[in-house]
Amino acid sequence: MLKGIHPVLNPDLLRAIARMGHGDEIVIADANFPSSTMGPEVIRADGVSATAMAEAILTHMPLDTFVPETAWRMQVVGDPEATPEVCSEFQAIVSARAGNFAVASLERFAFYDRARTAAYIVATTEFRLYGNLILKKGVVHPGEVFWG
Repeated sequence: MLKGIHPVLNPDLLRAIARMGHGDEIVIADANFPSSTMGPEVIRADGVSATAMAEAILTHMPLDTFVPETAWRMQVVGDPEATPEVCSEFQAIVSARAGNFAVASLERFAFYDRARTAAYIVATTEFRLYGNLILKKGVVHPGEVFWG
């Protein structure tokens, strides 16, 4: 354990979000997501929900303020206007941890295409359907860096 580090973030996840630069994206994937065939490095987070992972990552990682969209969820197949409960929770977490950012929706295959270009995929054991989220990293400003 380390002080000040969210306990859900294991060493591999800490390394991943620390290595990401401005504009890089990370996928938080549910248990049904085809993580291993997308291409980016997969980091396992067994026993962790997607919402807990979003909370943990956004505790330490800012979202991009230079683009109109910085967070995306997968649309419900056959009902693109639906918002599953897990996606409403994603929006609440993004709002609480990152600020005034809307979680946009992407059609399923457009979501997969975007996931293929991500820096990392975090494979959670989120069992709720559509529990997938992509986050675009922003800039850490000098005043936000803490030491000593």
